[in-house]
Amino acid sequence: MEDDRDTDKKTDGKRISLSVVRRLPRYYRYLGELLDSGIKRISSKDLSERMRVTASQIRQDLNNFGCFGQQGYGYNVELLYGAIKNLLGLDRSYSLIIVGGGSIGRSLANYKNFARRGFIFKAIFDVDPALIGGVIGGVPVYSVDEMEGYIDANHIDAAVLALPKESAPEITERLAERGIKGIWNFSHMDLTAPEGVKMENVHLTDSLMTLSYWLNSDK
Repeated sequence: MEDDRDTDKKTDGKRISLSVVRRLPRYYRYLGELLDSGIKRISSKDLSERMRVTASQIRQDLNNFGCFGQQGYGYNVELLYGAIKNLLGLDRSYSLIIVGGGSIGRSLANYKNFARRGFIFKAIFDVDPALIGGVIGGVPVYSVDEMEGYIDANHIDAAVLALPKESAPEITERLAERGIKGIWNFSHMDLTAPEGVKMENVHLTDSLMTLSYWLNSDK
């Protein structure tokens, strides 16, 4: 079974902590900002000051994937950016569907930065007759009863669950049976992925409650 717990993952036969993998998008974002600023190389110390993590942590993280830095030179920003892009699989595009055309589904479909990163929403599926046949953020909306047929007729890499939690387990099983290999779950419950499926459970309120903790920690 695959889920999003902090277990080790293998890369080229080497076990990589999931916590390291989760930091890769942050490295990618900061390196992209450096490129936009015209910075061609950077030391782990300078990068650590920007990212507010230790230079040792940066070196340990990146050494998991190869020797990117050079003593006395630091990191070639463009090369490291390209390497992390490859590690994250961002050198290709992905076709996704959204199950649930409510507020979260609409927000995701309307967020154009996903497409710029290579994540293309192809279809939305819902049970509401008022939505079916319409378009949200340029993405057509179909009945959830058409979901399996659509997946069979189109190459779909992953699905987004933006529906009530009561429906999430059944939809997850239906998606897995159609060969969907990745699920991004916003359904307000932790789902355990079926065999062979990668699951990323997202809880927006958890992040907000973490902020609430920090706001109240000094009282």
